[in-house]
Amino acid sequence: MELSGGEIVVQSLIDEGVEFLFGYPGGAVLHLYDAIFHQKTFKHILVRHEQAAVHAADAYARSTGKPGVVLVTSGPGATNAVTGIATAHLDSIPMVVISGQVGTPVIGSDAFQEVDMVGITRPCVKHNFLVKNINDLAETMKKAFHVATTGRPGPVVVDIPKDITDPSIKISYHYPKEISMRSYNPVIKGHTGQIKKGVDLLLSAKRPMVYAGGGVILGEGSAELTEFVKLVGYPVTNTLMGLGGYPATDEQFVGMLGMHGTYEANMAMHESDVIVAIGVRFDDRVTGKLDEFCPYAKIVHIDIDPSSISKTVKADVPIVGQVVPVLKEMIALIKQSSVARDEKALDAWWNQINKWRKVNSLEYDRDSDVIKPQYVVEQLYQVTKGDAYITSDVGQHQMFAAQFYHFDKPRRWINSGGLGTMGFGLPAALGVKLAHPDADVACITGEASIQMCIQELATATQYRTPVKVINLNNRYMGMVRQWQEFSYQSRYSESYMDTIPDFVKLAEAYGHVGMQIKKTEDVRPALEEAFAMKDKLVFMDFLTDRTENVFPMIEAGKSHHDMKLRTPIDKEST
Repeated sequence: MELSGGEIVVQSLIDEGVEFLFGYPGGAVLHLYDAIFHQKTFKHILVRHEQAAVHAADAYARSTGKPGVVLVTSGPGATNAVTGIATAHLDSIPMVVISGQVGTPVIGSDAFQEVDMVGITRPCVKHNFLVKNINDLAETMKKAFHVATTGRPGPVVVDIPKDITDPSIKISYHYPKEISMRSYNPVIKGHTGQIKKGVDLLLSAKRPMVYAGGGVILGEGSAELTEFVKLVGYPVTNTLMGLGGYPATDEQFVGMLGMHGTYEANMAMHESDVIVAIGVRFDDRVTGKLDEFCPYAKIVHIDIDPSSISKTVKADVPIVGQVVPVLKEMIALIKQSSVARDEKALDAWWNQINKWRKVNSLEYDRDSDVIKPQYVVEQLYQVTKGDAYITSDVGQHQMFAAQFYHFDKPRRWINSGGLGTMGFGLPAALGVKLAHPDADVACITGEASIQMCIQELATATQYRTPVKVINLNNRYMGMVRQWQEFSYQSRYSESYMDTIPDFVKLAEAYGHVGMQIKKTEDVRPALEEAFAMKDKLVFMDFLTDRTENVFPMIEAGKSHHDMKLRTPIDKEST
């Protein structure tokens, strides 16, 4: 089969089983777009901004486990994509981003719309390629998908000069079925000796904790994690990225940990003597003050990425390997072990945790005349029966979603954790809805975040993606205002939104349904009405309490046992 460079890229995507290509055309990729025009296998989704293309592809990947695929042009098209690439990189999301480049003869000459995409993205990709020879194109595409989806996943950029895709130059096409890269061989199976050490340490624990993160979800290890936790009978906590990796409604789940985690999760981590950390990277939003992080605990750390182990917090038993085979081996060893757990100590540990639970650290004023954002999320959970895909932007609304929507399944919670990217929620919701057209998909956002990629309401119109937008409108950049209240003596510098559009009219201008909800008693009926409109995007503008804060909160420089709570408590009694 004789194909041009543009046709090789398109056929490579077909051979990889790509369903959706998210992109925006421009001069450097017009040969590619012409090749796309002649195929019917995958669907191109035309976004209104390249950042949104990457976010939509990212969310498609998060919700399916398949790699997201993006196509952008050179120059500003490429740089507009960088925020989305960095978002995917910090959350380890498999993605292939194809960027156009100026022709090879003029690379380095400051040609029109030229940027060094390889140099720009080097710090925020798993790998990147610049293709300078058409004969390398098919193999490079195969390598890109291989690297993006194996080991610790991540985004891979393939930068392709325009002359490489010239339709007048054709070569014989062969797409490799498998690829071997001498310098890239991720470990799959953990070291049995280390796994046995970890099991022995875990079974000797008196105050154990299971601390699981996004790596469990990325590694499709939720079933094994659940079996493991049920087998040992220990308390389990999830990171923000790990929510849904273990059923949130299960009695052994003590809630999310970290800066806005529950009192019981943070206290249990602080007082634990053995922690098994699975698919986590000990992010600063989890650890708080490093010098005081889990001061009494021995740590067993399981991760696919050897560079993540002991990077921030020293692991006493490091185990490099994929979550599923490592957990399966641990489960088998525990079942075979003759070591008896200290049941008396475990009972005492659960009694202590249940005392911490009685603090009810997520309580809020349920008698308020003003709509509380927590109440909206609680009602959303009930109306959707906890079975929706939830995307979020970044800020207070993101934390309320994490705290009050109880995720029992993996890949249902889609948010920007590591980079904290405002504008992520709406394009992410579109990517999820395209992947799961029959599912309920809701974007929980705020009036500041939604305006960063609000133009994607036009994309939703074009591709008929009837997501529901839950706008928790408090007329502030809520999390910025909260920090300014706590740390800057309520000096609200530039955190108030002086001009806010009429979101109802704006939604209607794009061809959608708009609602504004002002009263608490109208929250549930409005949500029920919106979700009954299966074929309509509904933008729900909830006017919420502008003074509401997210609690608990661990302030900068504080440790897990030093949380700011809504109502101060007598720690001695708990």
